[in-house]
Amino acid sequence: MCRNIRPLNNFEPPATRDEVSAAALQFVRKVSGATKPSQANQEVFDRAVAEIAHITQHLLDDLVTTAPPKNREVEAEKARERARLRYG
Repeated sequence: MCRNIRPLNNFEPPATRDEVSAAALQFVRKVSGATKPSQANQEVFDRAVAEIAHITQHLLDDLVTTAPPKNREVEAEKARERARLRYG
């Protein structure tokens, strides 16, 4: 899995449109193998990002969980601790 794509479900407050779009962009970059598409592929690339962001937002809106919402600050601190242990 691409390290830049973060879980977006079950957070309080919910994931923003920008977070969903950023995840979609990372997904399309990974799948296409291009961080910046050529001019010939720019329209197709942008359309794929928009469609994936749209579908992702529907997914997040429709998922159901009984778990309490996660706190973004607590999750970020856990990630920093994992990085500290991993990289020293």
